[in-house]
Amino acid sequence: MYEMEWKPPQLDVSCPPELVLTNNLDVDPDFANNFTRCARWCADGSSFLVQCENRSFQLFNISDVQGTQFSVHHQRTFSQSSAAVNFAWYPGASPNNAPSYCFVASVRDCPVKLLDASDGRLRASYPIIDHRERFIAPHSLAFNLTADKLYCGFEDAVEIFDIQQPGEGDRLPTTPSKKSKDGLKGIISSIAFSSSYDYYAIGSLTPSSQAMDNIALYSESNKAAIMPIGGADVRSGVTQLKFNPMKPHILYAAFRRHNAIYAWDLRSDTSVPVKVFRSSFDSHKTLTNQKIEFDVDYAGRWLSVGDQNGCVSLFDVGESDEFDSDQSSAMNIDQKMTFNAHGDVVGCVAFQPLHSNLLSASGSRHFDKGMEDSDSDSSDGGHSTDQESDSESQNMIKVSRRRPLPYVKDSSLKMWSFDPTRTVHHA
Repeated sequence: MYEMEWKPPQLDVSCPPELVLTNNLDVDPDFANNFTRCARWCADGSSFLVQCENRSFQLFNISDVQGTQFSVHHQRTFSQSSAAVNFAWYPGASPNNAPSYCFVASVRDCPVKLLDASDGRLRASYPIIDHRERFIAPHSLAFNLTADKLYCGFEDAVEIFDIQQPGEGDRLPTTPSKKSKDGLKGIISSIAFSSSYDYYAIGSLTPSSQAMDNIALYSESNKAAIMPIGGADVRSGVTQLKFNPMKPHILYAAFRRHNAIYAWDLRSDTSVPVKVFRSSFDSHKTLTNQKIEFDVDYAGRWLSVGDQNGCVSLFDVGESDEFDSDQSSAMNIDQKMTFNAHGDVVGCVAFQPLHSNLLSASGSRHFDKGMEDSDSDSSDGGHSTDQESDSESQNMIKVSRRRPLPYVKDSSLKMWSFDPTRTVHHA
């Protein structure tokens, strides 16, 4: 009997990656400036789902034409009644396994939806209702390791649903009360499960302070907080949490309007991060409010993140793995590679499962300054004197004739190959 051993894909970062495909979102005639909020692969890497600005999800399928050459085609669009807040693939989702090929979506003013990825039909719904009997759209969604529970984060609480029994869930408050200074306060913006242990991390959009951290570790079996995680010295809200796939004791966190990703080793003092992965930043530019998602490859070796300049950076997360347990400050890790990927903000990157490829998506709302023109002409038919005209012009309120509309510079989807066997073309 032959023993099968799975090996994670290896990435070669000794030279720039090869661009293997470029695609755009399916055209929406009613929303010309559509762009990608985030994109995520299904479990086997055969398709990816995109959350769009125009209240929809778009599904793309990937086909391997020859070797490292790929083609992508738009499969289906799932339009929603309101703005999409977040989504998550069901663990193990694959078009080759119809029951698992589904995803959950958080849509404003609606229950959480479990949608079939093949045709978009509603399989089940999981309502979260506030004290005014309104539906709450959670900001964060995550399945547990056994894929039988769905965790949804919203203001001051996490709602836990049994996937097999649609209906109301169990509410886990993250703070004793609104007036209390204990626990995690504010919107729970991210939930991440460790791949090997009975715990998960949650993060809040409320900025941390000297008296309160905004990341905490929870036990799934006990449904209780284990310990706070902090010391990043970042007075900003958490936008993303993620555990290392191969080192489930390592937790990474990204923060709003901050150009660094922090890492904690949960085996040591969690009040001090052990590493900081800091992207290069142009001090003349203001950091974007847009959420920028990072990713860690399946081998747990590389961390990738985009930025507002259209660049993608890669960090070696295994660099200087040995650290002093008594260290009082985090170790700064420089990027191993940075390359120009898009002509706009790179809001999301995602490593393709089973392949040495990286998906990147760009797009952001832009407004031109000075677009407003005003009607300052007098309507007196030219009979007013110069003195009267000066007086009127001083008292006149300029009103814009048109409202400035946002536009997008680059809303493309690209896939980059880091395959060690690829052919590198030198200029």
